[in-house]
Amino acid sequence: MSAHAHAGLWPDALWALGILAALVALFVAGLRLPPTPHGWRRWTGRMLTVLAAAAVVLGANVALYRNDAHLDLTRERAFTPSAEATRVVATLSQDVELIYFYQKGNPAARHAMVMVELMGRLNPRLKVRTVDPDQSPAVASRYGVRLYNAALLISDGRRLEVPTTDDREIALAILRVTRTDSKTVCFVSDHGEYDIDNFAFHTHFEGTHAHSHDIQGMAVVQMEQHGIGRLHRALDKLGIQVRKITVAGARAIADDCSVVVEANPRTQHAPTEAGALADYLRRGGSALFLVEPDYVLEPQLAALLGAAGVGIGDGVVVDPSDHYYTDEQMVAVTRYARHPATRFLALSFFPGARPVRPVAAAGINSTALFASSASSYVVTDRLRVEAQAAAAPHGAQPLAVASEGTLAGGTRPFRLIVIGDADFASNSFFPYLSNADLVLGSIAWLMREESAPTMKPPVEVLPTVALTNSQMRWIFLLTVIGMPGGIALAGVAAWWLRR
Repeated sequence: MSAHAHAGLWPDALWALGILAALVALFVAGLRLPPTPHGWRRWTGRMLTVLAAAAVVLGANVALYRNDAHLDLTRERAFTPSAEATRVVATLSQDVELIYFYQKGNPAARHAMVMVELMGRLNPRLKVRTVDPDQSPAVASRYGVRLYNAALLISDGRRLEVPTTDDREIALAILRVTRTDSKTVCFVSDHGEYDIDNFAFHTHFEGTHAHSHDIQGMAVVQMEQHGIGRLHRALDKLGIQVRKITVAGARAIADDCSVVVEANPRTQHAPTEAGALADYLRRGGSALFLVEPDYVLEPQLAALLGAAGVGIGDGVVVDPSDHYYTDEQMVAVTRYARHPATRFLALSFFPGARPVRPVAAAGINSTALFASSASSYVVTDRLRVEAQAAAAPHGAQPLAVASEGTLAGGTRPFRLIVIGDADFASNSFFPYLSNADLVLGSIAWLMREESAPTMKPPVEVLPTVALTNSQMRWIFLLTVIGMPGGIALAGVAAWWLRR
């Protein structure tokens, strides 16, 4: 929870503790009252005691109602707004009016009503009202709302209606209604990149049909059903415009492209296209490159990235320690550099990644965002993986770099992020763990909105428990060997003492 939310919680908690102490003191005082005399004085004393106690109890209840504290003891925090919604509301810097029209007979709607009321306590700039349209049809008619379970948000003359019972969807709507300027993310589409209008995906199971994303499989089959439609949909929900662009023929990249995204290009860029990208960066543009290990960079494009502080290596990173499930070439990452693009990230994984390192460049600040473990190494020959494992130097391999600065001849500082994998952002892997948070956080930094809260729109996926290989190994040692072994040793010790 944010500092703002904590600041609003402590006074309410102190009020509750104070009222509880007052009630206990009243109860103790009642027990210690001296016996009253007989006659009218006795009845008068009793009446005054009852009236005084009623007044204290009534005052305590009024104070508790006006300063009530919310306490959620469930492990899942089922009765508390999500962490993403809390961050969005707590960082509001402008007034937002939120009117939630709920259906009284719908349990999900009643739960959403409670959530928005709790959200309203986090920041005084969020003005929350809940309305039952069946009891107040005139209010719904006045605002033009014709749906049950809909949130209406109004801010600075902008109005947005969202039919939902999910507090995260309402938080996304708050981000949209408070967005003051239009942002556009432009996806390059003329080099076989992932299609932003493709929403197809498939689930991966280890060992099924020998399917893999490592160096042995990526050069054989190009999976046409992959796309980044889920990323497209997430940007839409955040109120960010999305469109396709082409750079073939050295077309200049428009200034209204807040971010240019190259997601898994399949064919090489022409030298003139690299020149168009360089001109865009010199004008202060931002770009996100997601480059697969089998992609060969055109020399002029590689030189441009080098001048921007990014060096892209060859081969695939193999990580025997930190990988997802049993695939050592599906690198798992749990530690990140302190950077706005990697805030609030947990575990993310990359199905076949190439090394990407920061390089020294004049006037450029480059940062490695995350890396594989110290036991990892790089292989380049898919037919001699085991032989290379023995000879390859082991050490942490950077997998992503963020850089910013001004290119030679530039007029404004650019921003650039290069990640040595594209599959992690595809439909098949985007919603899982922190993959979506990484993509959306990177785009937010590239749009120069790093101070704004970032969150991923909810995507329906099956519940999973994701563990790295080292975590599974420690769980195995503890539950299969450690605990049974300890019980066996205790039994042997008991037998030895009693024999």
